[in-house]
Amino acid sequence: QVQLVESGGGLVQAGGSLRLSCAASGRTFTNYAMGWFRQAPGKERQFVAAITRSGGNEYYAESAPGRFTISRDNAKNTVNLQMNDLKSEDTAVYYCAATTSDWALRAKTVYRYWGQGTQVTVSS
Repeated sequence: QVQLVESGGGLVQAGGSLRLSCAASGRTFTNYAMGWFRQAPGKERQFVAAITRSGGNEYYAESAPGRFTISRDNAKNTVNLQMNDLKSEDTAVYYCAATTSDWALRAKTVYRYWGQGTQVTVSS
């Protein structure tokens, strides 16, 4: 298994930026495609972004392109989510997740491992 720990969340003004990071344990990081999801109170966890095992392909939710960028550093066993032009509706707990394939990465059901989440709050 793999352990995932998110960091980088916090309070930011609308229009500001945050960079979230997810640190994965072990030396098998390249075996996992990585995803970011978010969940606001009373709502289902929703897809934000994903990146394949090699980093060769990125996928985003419809609302993410132009504002969010996912990246990975396999040497450091980390995946990042750069979030720009943040809006109040981006307020949520953001979760990092890992899966052993490069398929169906928009579906939360394919991810076997999840981090504990990091809170992002965007003030108006």
